[in-house]
Amino acid sequence: MLDTVVPPSAPDGFALRCSRALLSPWARLSLLAVLLASGVAAVLAYEPQRLLAGGAWPPQVGGAGAAVLFGVAYGLCTAAFVPRPVLNLAAGALFGTQAGLAAAVGGTVLGAGIAFALGRGLGQDALRPLMRGRWLSAADGQLSRHGFRSTLAIRLFPGVPFAAANYCAAISRMGYTPFLVGTGIGCVPNTAAYVIAGSQAASPTSPAFLISAGFIVASALAAAVVAWRKRHRLRSATAS
Repeated sequence: MLDTVVPPSAPDGFALRCSRALLSPWARLSLLAVLLASGVAAVLAYEPQRLLAGGAWPPQVGGAGAAVLFGVAYGLCTAAFVPRPVLNLAAGALFGTQAGLAAAVGGTVLGAGIAFALGRGLGQDALRPLMRGRWLSAADGQLSRHGFRSTLAIRLFPGVPFAAANYCAAISRMGYTPFLVGTGIGCVPNTAAYVIAGSQAASPTSPAFLISAGFIVASALAAAVVAWRKRHRLRSATAS
């Protein structure tokens, strides 16, 4: 007697197709876009940077606990495109130079890790096939082969948007470790300048405030000059 082959039921096939569609690269990229849009909308609606600057956490939380809580909120905010300088100034004003710097650097690494994980898990598979242009391929190769060095240079250069750099790095083949270590080391100089300025804001004529403010201005000018030269070279190369 021949065995009877039972065809798969239609509901099972439909469920399989739906699961594949939901897990497809473009579906995950759409989810990433929705998450980022929701984060930006929440930032615009509630302005969490103002709440953090005002020390908006439970009154029973203080000292090191408040600094840790601030660092966690800092990381979540930067993943949603909140500007880091505002948070760095608040860290210095609330916790002083040492604790403020630790909270700001910890929050920076946390925020970079969140953005990198989201971009890697939800956006890489869909966007990597689009990396075909000469400039895009060169940037992808630099990030993939020299992850730590590239990340360190990006963090030391103040003109590169923090959140955008995180999500762009996630599309490359860079590993988590060089990205996070490069972020933690490279963000210290610029972060320290803002934290010191925030901690000394009540004494704008103090040497510490003037030095930190001077460093911030000099870094911004250097970033503008380098960006202008890069743009000029790019135009010349395109014209030729």
